Amino acid sequence: VYVAESGGGSVQAGGSLKLSCATANVRAYCMGWYRQASGKEREEVAHIGEDGTTSYEDSIKDRFTISKDIAKNILYLQMDDLRPEDTARYFCAKAKWPGGPCGLDRVLEDWGQGTLVTVSS
Repeated sequence: VYVAESGGGSVQAGGSLKLSCATANVRAYCMGWYRQASGKEREEVAHIGEDGTTSYEDSIKDRFTISKDIAKNILYLQMDDLRPEDTARYFCAKAKWPGGPCGLDRVLEDWGQGTLVTVSS
């Protein structure tokens, strides 16, 4: 399954970045963004369901926005007011089967290689 992230980079605190994830048929699948900081476990960031319903991890929900462009088959993560603690590799993930619930507890099976986000103070 093709899942490919892009859009990472270096930014100063308070800045913004928009990550993209290209994959097939974003309309039909639960998809999400995760991140893993150096030396830490991977954590959920946000999910978006087949119907567009979104779920966010508490620390980012007022700063990050997950969305999808069905025509282009791209998943996005708009990240605003970035903080040094947001520094991590960000991964896009996709459910293996279409439909179904899409809360943050949904396990997603297909993953990209990640894109690095570095936020300096």
